[in-house]
Amino acid sequence: MTIHIAMWSGPRNISTAMMRSWENRSDCVVVDEPFYACYLAETGLKHPCREEILASQSHDREVVIEQLRADRDSAYCYQKQMTNHIPGGMDMRWCADFLHCFLIRDPAEVIASYLQKMPSVSERAIGITRQRELFEEIESITGRRPAVVDCNDLLSDPASILSQLCDALGLPFTESMLRWPPGRRSSDGVWAPHWYHQVEQSTGFAPRPDRAVNLAPEHHALARAMQAHYARMAQYRIRP
Repeated sequence: MTIHIAMWSGPRNISTAMMRSWENRSDCVVVDEPFYACYLAETGLKHPCREEILASQSHDREVVIEQLRADRDSAYCYQKQMTNHIPGGMDMRWCADFLHCFLIRDPAEVIASYLQKMPSVSERAIGITRQRELFEEIESITGRRPAVVDCNDLLSDPASILSQLCDALGLPFTESMLRWPPGRRSSDGVWAPHWYHQVEQSTGFAPRPDRAVNLAPEHHALARAMQAHYARMAQYRIRP
């Protein structure tokens, strides 16, 4: 029986690099943002590659859930889940028997990175509030606090963080998670041409550039508003 692992992230949280890491295991398959088409169909948002995304995935959440719960020809199935794709009020009991982890990042860094790819940003778009809500919902449903990984900790010491993450999930760690071949994957979503250029060049977790984050006043205000949600999860993060 396949063990399903759900990694709950917002956009621009090095979530695709983390997906590469898990996919490089010989015993794991990955699923890339399975609710993206549902999110676009329900909201009408005009994202890059919108029509391709709508054509590539089911718009029916129940169909997607059935797909996510199915057994695979692999011991593990890693799901890269975007918290902004999960509407408030959605019944999360469908994933009660999954292993859960949360990938977080400082809000100012998320916003700065998001604005490199999109013309505007909002609280809903970056998914940090929804991430904190899902953290609490999943903890309540499962009776277990999900594992938390902060992007900067991961980049500073990938071997330590990933080995501790696997231990927290009750899975064996393998050093194959630390390096992967460059290029695009057949498992990548059809949105890859817009979002994945940098990770396609990567072969592992690169150290974070040491540079200041410069934001406009309104974006600083959004980052400050998101700080409490981030801190609520960050207190439980795995530390190097």
